[in-house]
Amino acid sequence: MSSPRTAAPRTPVNRRRPEWAGRNYSLLTGAAIITNLGSHGAHIAAAFAVMEAGGSVGDVGLIAAARTLPLVLFLLIGGAIADRLPRHRVMVAANVLNCLSQAAFAVLVLAGEPQLWQMMLLTALCGTGTAFFNPAAEGMLLSTVSGEHSNRAFALFRMAINGAGIGGAALGGAMIAAVGPGWVLAADAAAFAVAGALRTFLDVSHVPDRTPGGGLLSDLREGWVEVRTRPWLWSIVLQFSVVVAVVGAADAVYGPLVARDQLGGPAPWGVALAFFGVGTIAGAVLMMAWKPRRLLLVGTLCVFPLALPSAGLAVPLPVWGLCVVMFVSGAAIEVFGVNWMTAMHQEIPEEKFSRVTAYDWFGSVSMLPLATALAGPAESAFGRTPSLWGCAVLVVVPTALVLLVPDVRRMTRRAHSKTIAPAAAAEPAPADAPAPADALGR
Repeated sequence: MSSPRTAAPRTPVNRRRPEWAGRNYSLLTGAAIITNLGSHGAHIAAAFAVMEAGGSVGDVGLIAAARTLPLVLFLLIGGAIADRLPRHRVMVAANVLNCLSQAAFAVLVLAGEPQLWQMMLLTALCGTGTAFFNPAAEGMLLSTVSGEHSNRAFALFRMAINGAGIGGAALGGAMIAAVGPGWVLAADAAAFAVAGALRTFLDVSHVPDRTPGGGLLSDLREGWVEVRTRPWLWSIVLQFSVVVAVVGAADAVYGPLVARDQLGGPAPWGVALAFFGVGTIAGAVLMMAWKPRRLLLVGTLCVFPLALPSAGLAVPLPVWGLCVVMFVSGAAIEVFGVNWMTAMHQEIPEEKFSRVTAYDWFGSVSMLPLATALAGPAESAFGRTPSLWGCAVLVVVPTALVLLVPDVRRMTRRAHSKTIAPAAAAEPAPADAPAPADALGR
């Protein structure tokens, strides 16, 4: 047996991931895949849990509003906290809350006779966790990618999580039909637990300490300045405050109802949502290779197809036709999403990522609770079909108006945008190396 000193050098092991996809990027992507597998099915399960308990269309809208109202209330605070505290710790705490609230929701549904107020309360707690999680998670992801690889990294990340959405939506619809919505909610709780455990392995040794600011309100003001001084940013945020609201109402309220009454139940709707996920993967694959020079012009043009699913439900199209329009809209919005993340990465300072993304999220979801709560009364007042056509129109009009903003039409991709954290793409430390003192994960 040869001695250690004379042993032949090891042949390097082939990497199964790109060189720029370091430990943090891989952990963030893997954990996000797991939570998306659970949440896509859970959103469908919540709607059918309400209907199985005897709830009306208005009750389904109230559950959807209960999930999104905390986003409006807590997103800005969550963004300021994520730029003030270690982002990974904020993510972990949010995951714990999501896990506990979904587990309690599952127990309530499985025990039978859940009350509407109980389901709304637990859904609101899950939404609160999301409000603190989203700005921290997006800021963490943006800080792990170097400028020259940002387009490909964001495309791959979105492709992975949207691929998980395909499985989550299809599996969730099938599980609801087979064993009921309670078990789907239980699976979502388990997914949050597993993802939270994975994020405890994030390496934050390269993250610089945050410089104490002038307080939470001062941090929020600084974030607002970043937003209001960029016309491209606030105009698209305003656009999506309308677009997200009407698309959310169509998906969360009208989609399950059309599925129940005209498509044959939850499984076909789950398949249609899965085709949206397939479309997002196709869009992400395209964006892995395509780097359009005019980031926001191309992205905004790709928002128009989001009107197609509402129009398809209004007709209504047969299941195969609905799957086609969901695929097209999924591919198109993914082109927008990658270009949007690249623009944010290129234009926003790292230390303000979470605050700016919080304003982005806040604007995008600010009208969603109102839209989902009013979906039932709108159906009663105007009918389901006119309400769905109205959703389609409210996607087209604000998107057309955004194209009037010069910065949206003219912003160009830089050859090499700023590099945020080179250490994030480095190889993980050897197994016997001491862990950083604050190496906690979500």
